[in-house]
Amino acid sequence: MGSTNMSYLNPKTVILIGIPGLEHVQFWIGFPFLGVCLLALLGNIFLLIVIATERSLHQPMYIFLAVLAATDLGLCIDIAPKMLAIFWFGSCSMSFDACLTQLFFIHALQGTESGILLAMAFDRYVAICDPLRHTSILTPVFLIQMVLMVAIWATVLVGFLPILLKQLQLFQSVIIAHSYCEHMAVVKLAAEDVHINKSYGLFVAFAILGFDMIFVFISYILIFQSVFHLPHKAARLKAFHTCTSHIVIFLEFYILAFFSFFSHCFGHISPYAHILLSTIYLLVPPALNPIVYGVKTKEIRRRVAQLVF
Repeated sequence: MGSTNMSYLNPKTVILIGIPGLEHVQFWIGFPFLGVCLLALLGNIFLLIVIATERSLHQPMYIFLAVLAATDLGLCIDIAPKMLAIFWFGSCSMSFDACLTQLFFIHALQGTESGILLAMAFDRYVAICDPLRHTSILTPVFLIQMVLMVAIWATVLVGFLPILLKQLQLFQSVIIAHSYCEHMAVVKLAAEDVHINKSYGLFVAFAILGFDMIFVFISYILIFQSVFHLPHKAARLKAFHTCTSHIVIFLEFYILAFFSFFSHCFGHISPYAHILLSTIYLLVPPALNPIVYGVKTKEIRRRVAQLVF
């Protein structure tokens, strides 16, 4: 790694310090994060097994939920091992290429999860607003096409982030004040003009998260209009009940996502608060999603009880 005037030319290694300001208690912070990771891993594995083995759950909403569970598993596997190694063993160094690889998978999986939430909203829209055509519209082929389109869209857009970072050669530091490699945290290390990196990062955030959020909101406006026009209160409650799990997951994902994103770009909160919030945003929803659907779906509760007992 070459250095000139406290700068680093084409660095081969970066240093992740974990949670800045809380290094002295990171060892203990690792235990609740381990608990959250284990809950996410076990919950999503159980969810995948239940959906695969329970024929009554072979429906579009639960197929999308299975893809969401697989995405959540990927996020935990991508983040947790290195983060816990930093907290417990002081294993802070990471090759620059490995850092960019982790960055790519984190943001690509986030983008895929956002797209799947939009697909689930579309499923609820068709199921409530046009129920007679639900099975004819959301065919198995159409479901596969939707999932592939979401994954490809996120992969292509996010794929340019590490490519642009790789073009940077001069860095003012190789110390990342984070517990994982995140795009803006790496961009801030550069000692060159990074306007393109920042602008493209904002574009990706709004092209994926912003676009998906807008269309999820539109879907639910149309859903609520349809629900409130149902003649009977019991029918309205039943229709609304089918959406509550998705609404909870949607809100937890987007509220944490945008709060974390804007606090990083424009906020003035303390570094340790931002890092904790960012890590919670990535790890808590994967742990909560199986619980939300498990509590709200009788078939999932019954099948989990059979597998456990």
